[in-house]
Amino acid sequence: MRQTMIKSVWIIFILLFTFAATAAAADKEYQKNELRQKTIATLNMLYEKQPGAKHAISNAAGYAVFNNTGFKLGILGSSHGRGMAINNRTGKEIFMRMQEYQAGLGLGIKEYAVIFVFANEDAWNSFVDKGWSFGAQATAAASDGVNGDSLEGAVQVAPGVWIYQMTTKGLAAELAVKGTNYYKDKDLN
Repeated sequence: MRQTMIKSVWIIFILLFTFAATAAAADKEYQKNELRQKTIATLNMLYEKQPGAKHAISNAAGYAVFNNTGFKLGILGSSHGRGMAINNRTGKEIFMRMQEYQAGLGLGIKEYAVIFVFANEDAWNSFVDKGWSFGAQATAAASDGVNGDSLEGAVQVAPGVWIYQMTTKGLAAELAVKGTNYYKDKDLN
């Protein structure tokens, strides 16, 4: 009887472990699908506001889309978000996170989207493999450095890298120095 009891406990333990592992895998797939849907919705909103962005993104080496929430209260602020980077040549998806810290005057809460466009494979690989950190504000000029074209509505933040930013909800007035980090989501990749 004792041996039957031990076997029963082991069977229950194995079943619970299997159920937990299956639930975790299903949750990860749900989160990935949710990020895919948000990416499509964000790109459609961008294309509506900046029709030329569709051509720029489809002809780029890759792109990344992040949906973020930020707050600013007095001299401190923070933003966080999730997104994904897509390599147009291979179709590879990398799920990512974003964290931003601010110092400066401001007040407000906002939801916003950031869309990166990578002109070449090296820029895309650097972004997803090394992550990216930058601060201050980007310059207002946008040129691809090859044929003098610009991405209308985008801001060049590094050689071969442009950003579109859209506020989706909220209102915030701020004057801040920001430190932003983009990095792979270890849980979803």
